[in-house]
Amino acid sequence: MHKIRKPKLSEVLEIKKLVDYAYEKGYILPRTLEELYENVRDFYVYADEKGLAGCVSLHIDTDKLAEVRTLVVREDVQRKGIGTLLLKTVLSEAKELEIPQVYVLTRTPEFFEKKGFRRISLEQLPYKIRKDCARCPKFNNCDEIAMIFDISQLEEDKK
Repeated sequence: MHKIRKPKLSEVLEIKKLVDYAYEKGYILPRTLEELYENVRDFYVYADEKGLAGCVSLHIDTDKLAEVRTLVVREDVQRKGIGTLLLKTVLSEAKELEIPQVYVLTRTPEFFEKKGFRRISLEQLPYKIRKDCARCPKFNNCDEIAMIFDISQLEEDKK
């Protein structure tokens, strides 16, 4: 059965395999096993008959802002709508939590632009810079593009 759900702790190693694959391809920054265990409640996974086919997390920064992190789809099922379903899941969660904006740092901006995200300057995310970026080895030479999504667009899309 194919569905999006919260992961089990026993699946963190499988999430790590997805993350490592995406890191090796240059899509995302690495995540340690410890980070994944600490943040497992932020995640959603997409499961199919082969196991986990994708994952995404929604990390809350403030009452007004959350980050889409670690959106990964297994190579053999890419371009089948799984990434879109995972993204819609975390955007819906942000709406339920009444978080007005969600951002992403990405190396694949085209995907997010098609979903309604718009490019912004990283400097528009001072909390992110202080909390995470300053510790990143690529801080002075960041190759990710900052993008933001207004949750109010979810209502507009339905009209």
